[in-house]
Amino acid sequence: MARALSSELPGLDDAEADERLRSEGFNELPRSGHRTPLDIAIDVLREPMLTLLLAGGAVYLVLGDLKEALILIVFAGMSVTITLVQEARTERVLEALRDLTSPRALVIREGVKKRIAGREVARGDIILLGEGDRVPADARLLESRNLLADESLLTGESMPVRKIVADATHTAGARPGGDDLPYVYAGSLVVSGSGLGEVIATGPRSEIGRIGQSLHQLETEPPRLLAQTRRLVWLSAAAGGIVSTLAVVLYGLLRGGWLDAFLAGITIGMSMLPEEFPLVLAVFMAMGAWRISQARVLTRRATAIETLGSATVLCTDKTGTLTENRMSVAVLRTRRGRALHAREKPHEPLADEFREMVKYGLLASEPEPFDPMEKAFHNLARDRMAGASLSPHWKLVRTYGLRPELLAVTNVWALADGNSNVFGAAKGAPETIAELCRLGPKEVSGVKEAVETMAADGLRVLGVAKVSCPKAALPESPRDLSFEFLGLVGLADPVRPSVPAAVRQCRSAGIRILMVTGDYPATAIAIARQAGLDAEEVLTGRDLESIDDAGLMRLLRNTSTFARTMPEQKLRIVQALKADGHIVAMTGDGVNDAPSLKAANIGIAMGGRGTDVAREASSLVLLDDDFGSIVKAVRLGRRIYDNLRKAMGFIFAVHVPIAGLALLRLIFGLPIIFTPIHIAFLEMIIDPVCSLAFEAETEEKDVMDRHPRPPNDRLFSPALIGWSLLQGTLVLVLVAGIFVSTLQIGMPEDEARAVAFLSLVVSIVSLILINRSFSASLITAFRSPNPMLAWIVLAVAAIMTLSLSIPSLSALFRFAPLQWDNVTLAVVTGLIALVMLELLKPVWSERLRS
Repeated sequence: MARALSSELPGLDDAEADERLRSEGFNELPRSGHRTPLDIAIDVLREPMLTLLLAGGAVYLVLGDLKEALILIVFAGMSVTITLVQEARTERVLEALRDLTSPRALVIREGVKKRIAGREVARGDIILLGEGDRVPADARLLESRNLLADESLLTGESMPVRKIVADATHTAGARPGGDDLPYVYAGSLVVSGSGLGEVIATGPRSEIGRIGQSLHQLETEPPRLLAQTRRLVWLSAAAGGIVSTLAVVLYGLLRGGWLDAFLAGITIGMSMLPEEFPLVLAVFMAMGAWRISQARVLTRRATAIETLGSATVLCTDKTGTLTENRMSVAVLRTRRGRALHAREKPHEPLADEFREMVKYGLLASEPEPFDPMEKAFHNLARDRMAGASLSPHWKLVRTYGLRPELLAVTNVWALADGNSNVFGAAKGAPETIAELCRLGPKEVSGVKEAVETMAADGLRVLGVAKVSCPKAALPESPRDLSFEFLGLVGLADPVRPSVPAAVRQCRSAGIRILMVTGDYPATAIAIARQAGLDAEEVLTGRDLESIDDAGLMRLLRNTSTFARTMPEQKLRIVQALKADGHIVAMTGDGVNDAPSLKAANIGIAMGGRGTDVAREASSLVLLDDDFGSIVKAVRLGRRIYDNLRKAMGFIFAVHVPIAGLALLRLIFGLPIIFTPIHIAFLEMIIDPVCSLAFEAETEEKDVMDRHPRPPNDRLFSPALIGWSLLQGTLVLVLVAGIFVSTLQIGMPEDEARAVAFLSLVVSIVSLILINRSFSASLITAFRSPNPMLAWIVLAVAAIMTLSLSIPSLSALFRFAPLQWDNVTLAVVTGLIALVMLELLKPVWSERLRS
């Protein structure tokens, strides 16, 4: 506690504050009810993918194959774990908001200052604010002494905004953003000055609370790829179940051996069970997350990587995303009109006339600045005026602060040597500095023209002036001093160097870019042009208020730059784009971006300067805040989807001959070709090939030169299904032909089985090579190294050699020793499949890539 204050501002008493907290709730976001882990687990068990995993595990348990059963059960456990983690993400978002809205607060209670927890601030409390304070609740200002607040987390404005005292003309309900508002908002930061405010909204009723509520109400859209895979798994499982049931019934009725029929049905079911699909999806996403982390992008929702590869629109914030989120001096303009662009030759010393302007701009700033604009003066002086600093021989004797009627700050300095003269430095609004310098009409007109030109480039313009006078003659107002006008300083939040190139790459990939910012239109236009975006037409948040959803959808097809937007308007833009059939990626770093980040198909947060709220609401986080990393992520996303289609097509193709050969026994009464052990062996080949070898394939040559695939594009397109059936049928015909012909020439059953099985394995290797690329020829694909594939093929060859040469393994598989001519026959079979499919691939290539 501190000493008692004036009775004019007694504040709430403790009893009244406690009563308001009881009736209105604490100053924090409400906690929603949570489902128990059992509730979540029951919901997960309803998922078709998990059902299929458990069903596959049950089949293996019936067959006594504990190892395969345990593997599938482990994957089921992983699915439950992933869902539980995803369920906790919303709570972490709200927790981050609660932490942000609950700093310590200095309030007046019963006429006494006391510091309390932010969550205990009640409506009607009087709060005291100083430089560096985080505002604990929305408040109406009763006093404001040069108070500037950074509201970028709520509005996206890069510049601090000036605050004034409320009067009768101000009505409640004003939204954040812009200068000269009498309100401060929870979560914003006081960068200079001080103030006194009466709390008008706490918790969910505050501006930041509204964002928290909208986050809670938004549901993260399930990835389309996951939905397609689930549907594909169900269809495959249903088809396998129908075929297996028919096989059991027909075998039992026609041959009378119901036990044999049941075992044959299980074998067929296993041959058609697409257990690789969920495995491949999990491995591709996990490996994709690892690969994308090498590009300094953290994956919070793995399936978003693939979705990013299909993004058609990228909505980006300005502050901290396209720009560096730090103010710097961009232009210096002297009184005589000579201009210097400070970013050109950044390490070259300044000429004398510019040095004087920067020197007095520095003297008009705080020695240890908190305001980002004052930091910009310090940085420029350090970089281009060697040794420039506020000398210890200078002593600050007086400050004339910023006031609504005089928008300038003046610092008066004296030398420690006892000199009777003092030196004043002023900086502020150009028109105010011109007034202090008593410029004539012609000079004022020139200053206004220069200011308009600089403002059109998105710069925040300040005037700088100096004065010298006797110490004893210091007046009460700086208006009574005879200032000399030095010039104008233009400040800006610079565009990141990597942004223009990244924008060009996005365009070449068919991705449209929209900038949606809370900053002013002039600033938005300037940044859009520097970044290479379309800035011919700019819509503001106020424009959006009068447009219905259908009209907004139409406008979004031609407008790419939006300024002065509020969080709910950003969210509305994202939702309108999605309703128009787009796959939307959204980047941002502030609390104001969190709802749109969560609503987008892919939310991309900045990891360095971004807030916890933005990161928790997003799918991807750029660890280095480099906009160019988005392009790398898009490239990886497209590569992952291409390779996933190759793997899925391979799985489909390879199951055709496996299932077909299993059915031959029932249809034609042939000897047993496959037993469950053969299928398990084939799965040992198929699983690592489709999940590791295809995942490691390099990208297609046109990966960033083609437009995004249509939003309604299916993972298994008719072209891919047709190509897979063609491959599988060809291999089935070749292998079945070998098995039947070898039996007809009198080859023993075990030897014929061995030749057919080896032919199938070699043909599977041929399918791998054919499916490495949809566009490149086999020779071109060979030039593209894939070490993982090489190791897998070597491992398969070694295992097959051991299976055929070691008697105990041969007995297990019912194989007889093979002669070299039989091995040659199997290899030739695989080569025939390879050559025929290579000749047929150009016919399907264009359809597979489209």
